Amino acid sequence: METNEKTKITVQTTIAAPLEKTWAFWTDPLHIVKWNSPSQDWHTPAAENDLRRGGKFLSRMEAKDGSFGFDFWGVYDEVVPNERIAYTIGDGRKTEIIFSSTGSTTSITETFEAENENPVEMQQDGWQAILENFKTYTESH
Repeated sequence: METNEKTKITVQTTIAAPLEKTWAFWTDPLHIVKWNSPSQDWHTPAAENDLRRGGKFLSRMEAKDGSFGFDFWGVYDEVVPNERIAYTIGDGRKTEIIFSSTGSTTSITETFEAENENPVEMQQDGWQAILENFKTYTESH
């Protein structure tokens, strides 16, 4: 019997910054281009974000040496400011991001459906690395 159940991966971090700042840095394209990469070899030269239900987002991700690049995009299914973002990636996979605050710190928990091209561990490591870049960027600004 075949199942259509998708593998879900969760990554999480806690940022030493208040919720409003964390949300702003996560959602503003001027900030997204500064933190959205899994390693020093990658960058996001352009980002767009129409943060509303039905709105589209786009991050152009590229290897800095020009060897590879792709558009990471999707459509928002739900946006609850300072609490929750849910979206569908362009290939149909679902993602949910939960923001929770304890005053001076904010936790981000991101759960996404795995794709079938790369090993689950590789996907988890890549998304966690982007989240850690976000943490570093937000805490240093």
